[in-house]
Amino acid sequence: MTILTFTMILLLGSYLAGLLGSLTGLGGGVVVIPLLTLVFGVDIRYAIGAALLASIATSSGAATAYVKEGITNIRLGMFLEIATTIGAVIGALLAVYTPVNIIAIMFGSVLIFSAAMTLRKKNQDALTEGSKLSYLLKLNGSYPTKDGVVNYKLKNIGAGFSIMTVAGVISGLLGIGSGALKVLAMDTAMRIPFKVSTTTSNFMIGVTAAASAVVYLQRGYMDPGIGFPVILGVLAGAFTGSKLLARINPQTLRIIFCVAIVFVALQMIYNGIQHKF
Repeated sequence: MTILTFTMILLLGSYLAGLLGSLTGLGGGVVVIPLLTLVFGVDIRYAIGAALLASIATSSGAATAYVKEGITNIRLGMFLEIATTIGAVIGALLAVYTPVNIIAIMFGSVLIFSAAMTLRKKNQDALTEGSKLSYLLKLNGSYPTKDGVVNYKLKNIGAGFSIMTVAGVISGLLGIGSGALKVLAMDTAMRIPFKVSTTTSNFMIGVTAAASAVVYLQRGYMDPGIGFPVILGVLAGAFTGSKLLARINPQTLRIIFCVAIVFVALQMIYNGIQHKF
């Protein structure tokens, strides 16, 4: 396979990854990494490096729109970034010394968890009374809806912060945004309305990925020949997905995509057990 052919196929695959990731909320990294490792036989650490670059690019682009709309809770995002950034650096350092087959097994397990989290019932209700810490840190907020501005309060700040640290470790170790864990912390533990939790998670993913990307760059796991087409493809796919989202039934798409993700996850776990990486 020539370099041009490899680049074109990778560009097309990354475009589809960005498209599916945007439509389902799982992010492009969950498709890019299996594509690079299972289809092209790329070392999983180089695949993670490329996925981290793509996460930074897509998060930066999408976060701007959500911030302008007033949905993202910036103060909460910056507070929780303390946890995710610390976790991301720890995860990236662990990844350097962790056998690739173990990373593959962990990656497959997180994919299955992410797929299950995507299908679960989302919290849409806003709390009217929050915890003392939410008032002390001024983390409560509001967001616009078609029926007017909705005010919401937060609770279980400590539990959410702890889950965010774990999410950061997984993000740095596996190269995915770990959006499912971030949303779990905000949606289930802190009881933030789902729209706010997803947009705030998106706002945070880029910063988390940047923290781990520094470690991968220092270790030489950033290949421009892989990273450049991945970034372009995922960005274009995410942009297309944002335009198509209003026209497609997202729940049906999530079910189809989650079935495919579980299949890929099982393949990753199997190859990891068989030491095929």
